[in-house]
Amino acid sequence: MSNPLSMAIIFSCAIVYLSHNLSPMLALWPLESGGFRPWQIVSYAFLHGSFNHLFFNMFAVWMFGTPLEEAWGSKRFLWFYLVCVVGAALAQMAVQYFSGGMYPTIGASGGVFGLLLAYGVMWPNNRLFLLFIPVPIKAKWFVLLYGGAELVFGITGVVPGVAHFAHLGGMVFGAGLLWKWGWRPGMRWQ
Repeated sequence: MSNPLSMAIIFSCAIVYLSHNLSPMLALWPLESGGFRPWQIVSYAFLHGSFNHLFFNMFAVWMFGTPLEEAWGSKRFLWFYLVCVVGAALAQMAVQYFSGGMYPTIGASGGVFGLLLAYGVMWPNNRLFLLFIPVPIKAKWFVLLYGGAELVFGITGVVPGVAHFAHLGGMVFGAGLLWKWGWRPGMRWQ
């Protein structure tokens, strides 16, 4: 089982985190802030603000990304992940534009939410056992519940300091790409 891109994402994010290189020029800044640079729509996804932030995102890349890369191949997996990361960035920038927010965004969560969605599409009936849900839950229900929770949290602001709409942007752009590719359970291209 070879998953070079999934592991490259995990190792790259870990190296950036361990180097303490949270350069403001790599974080995603709103267009109006004066700090925005085009590369930030990808570079922000390699930055994480805490060990827990890094750990849970990279655990999700391993848990959901490696089976997707195995099923799809590395090239298609990379395109999908990048579309989700860029889609999350665009969604976050739109929300900040309309809300007037002038803060940087970091983390791979938008890409992770896209991977989670794709996993739920590929293997909807696989049962997941997660620490914060003490009973097994089918992937399709987990995706719907988590996506719904992100929407509620984003609208209500109940969980501040989290880019909920970036997460949803990763899911929406991922869903768009899956739809373009033929959106069906068990799809394989190798």
